Amino acid sequence: MVKHYYVSDDLDELELVEQELESIGIKESQIHVLSQSTVDVENHHLHMVDSLHQRDVIHSGEIGAVFGAIGALFIIAVTSLMGWAESAAGWMPFTFLAIIIFGFCTWEGGFIGIQKVNVNHVPFEKALKEGKHILLVDSNKQQKQAVKKVFKAHPRIQPAGASIES
Repeated sequence: MVKHYYVSDDLDELELVEQELESIGIKESQIHVLSQSTVDVENHHLHMVDSLHQRDVIHSGEIGAVFGAIGALFIIAVTSLMGWAESAAGWMPFTFLAIIIFGFCTWEGGFIGIQKVNVNHVPFEKALKEGKHILLVDSNKQQKQAVKKVFKAHPRIQPAGASIES
């Protein structure tokens, strides 16, 4: 899937575009609006980007998980090299500690991400502060040309880039 970004200051036109996109087979779950004006977006029957994706929780949590995995592997490696598991307690406390380190780092990464804007939305912060709205449209290869055709009929909506998502 490719996520296309478009900028507009007219919610009426975005509502019309969403209807046109749905009429050509783009599902409503593939169309979202990022805006600071939540109430206005809902009044126009547009679909907001959900709060989980407005913040950087997932991306930061993944980074935390990488650090947690490194920490857990370090604990297991040190335990093995130092021979600490040969004691009466065995591997259980060290395995438990490694799991706790992994979980804590993942949680902490997500917690940090709650406080940050989604990394994919950072380029649009200025436009959002100016009262503009960002339309996000997910499309596959077969839908790409149809999506372009819809936006060609709406020159006031400016393309603002695309990103490839797995």
